[in-house]
Amino acid sequence: MVEVARKFVAYERVSTARQGRSGLGLAAQRKAIDDFMAVRNAAVIDRFTEVESGRRNDRPELEKALQRARLTGATLVIAKLDRLSRNAAFLLTLRDSGVAFLACDMPEANDLTVGIMALVAQQEREAISRRTKEALAAAKARGVRLGNPNGAAALRRAGKGGEALRAAVAANADAFAADLAPVVEAIRAEGHTTLRAIAEELNRQGIRTRRGRCWHVSTVRNLQERLADLSEA
Repeated sequence: MVEVARKFVAYERVSTARQGRSGLGLAAQRKAIDDFMAVRNAAVIDRFTEVESGRRNDRPELEKALQRARLTGATLVIAKLDRLSRNAAFLLTLRDSGVAFLACDMPEANDLTVGIMALVAQQEREAISRRTKEALAAAKARGVRLGNPNGAAALRRAGKGGEALRAAVAANADAFAADLAPVVEAIRAEGHTTLRAIAEELNRQGIRTRRGRCWHVSTVRNLQERLADLSEA
């Protein structure tokens, strides 16, 4: 049984400035944290919100949150460790901070858990980068025109050597879908539940697909199917 402190400093992250201004993505994280605190009769004494890409390694708000936790003897709490598990820099900062932490979706996690996740995240990132470069070089050598906006066709033409390239594209698509998950959740919570309504709301908010296009019923359906696959993984 994890020993739960009475004081907590909350750290939340959203991926874009638009989400930061609108609060999209924050609502689900804050609800998870607040529900967790309510069950344990604990208090969040401060909150820090990072508005930037999860691929960036500099986390000024995380540093502030850790400093606040150190000064007050509080525990750092985050809503979902699995959303951040691909970022080795975040995990290593968390592990080496000397601050107690707790993830609402993985309350049993400890320094060893986070250290292992950091190593796996770093190795996977390096492996994807290496395989992508090798696949791009092989495709270019076979005369495949790189940078084609028709990505699917380019991948098909990559042929046998395109497995790594396809894996990298799939990993990027998964990361994009994961970032959009709280946005779609917030849209549904506002009563937009059909595929068409979700597409219209995404377009109204100025959010584009991974390829920079407008949303349609088909692209929202594809997004939901990918999110379902991620949740079952």
